[in-house]
Amino acid sequence: MPGMPCALPTGGLLPHPQHTMMEIANVSSPEVFVLLGFSARPSLEAVLFIVVLGFYVVSILGNGIIILVSRMDVHLHTPMYFFLANLSFLDISFTTSIVPQLLANLWGPQKTISYGGCVVQFCISHWLGATECVLLATMSYDRYAAICRPLHYIVIMHPQFCLGLALASWLGGLTTSMVGSTLTMLLPLCGNNHIDHFFCEMPLIMQLACVDISLNEMEMYLASFVFVVLPLGLILVSYGHIARAVLKIRSAEGRRKALNTCSSHVAVVSLFYGSIILMYLQPAKSTSHEQGKFIALFYTVVTPALNPFIYTLRNTEVKSALRHTVLENCCGSAGKRAQI
Repeated sequence: MPGMPCALPTGGLLPHPQHTMMEIANVSSPEVFVLLGFSARPSLEAVLFIVVLGFYVVSILGNGIIILVSRMDVHLHTPMYFFLANLSFLDISFTTSIVPQLLANLWGPQKTISYGGCVVQFCISHWLGATECVLLATMSYDRYAAICRPLHYIVIMHPQFCLGLALASWLGGLTTSMVGSTLTMLLPLCGNNHIDHFFCEMPLIMQLACVDISLNEMEMYLASFVFVVLPLGLILVSYGHIARAVLKIRSAEGRRKALNTCSSHVAVVSLFYGSIILMYLQPAKSTSHEQGKFIALFYTVVTPALNPFIYTLRNTEVKSALRHTVLENCCGSAGKRAQI
């Protein structure tokens, strides 16, 4: 009734609003998360540390060399190598957002990551994962234009258009990451802080929530469709047109040359999407979850290290550019020393 005093809690004192907010914050956001990772197999951690460190070093060096060579050699100032340099930079960033923390957890008994570190990790990994999907679709369109419309290739893939496609890839991935990350950070976790994985991943954080996550799931499914399924569809359509164009080429040499320009990209797409499909087709069993960790280890650590080799082993342009760059630098340094 109006004018009636509010009932007081036991003790006759109303709780201080600031204390209540602090308690809610403490319950909602734990200070640290425990990344269980491979702790169930402690004998494997030392081996994994060496393997992961090796692949990380190879990934940094390999992708760094591709970026350097594609910038220094004028013969590689083409749309294909512009997008490849973007992919290499993305791979370096993606592995660096995950591997240092993974190495720290594999090395010592401490398996924790701060709340802020976890947020940064799932924001960046989500951003770069979505960006890579769009970037791979963009690269397939570049191959389509090169093979199916060779006479108009320079007009279609002009520098401003390529820059726009690259920016759209990066900004699109950033947008979906910001939306998904914001919704995830708003979820109260009620003290749950154990993540059965080796890095912070958005769906796993959502599973810790003690409230309804229907909105988060809806956003995640929509983002997956836009940034995973649609780019894959565009890649398949592009290669459908490419396959039809290649079949129309009469000379065996012409077919071989056309296929060689696409083989590296097809291999990278197969590795990337193959890992994702295997990851999400795993049945909901504990053994399958353990297998899922190794699949995740493959696409976060191994695939970025393999990409530079895939693009260089069968690519004469990159190999000759690398050889030319190395010889030019060596000879230039030797010449300068001789003059001195």
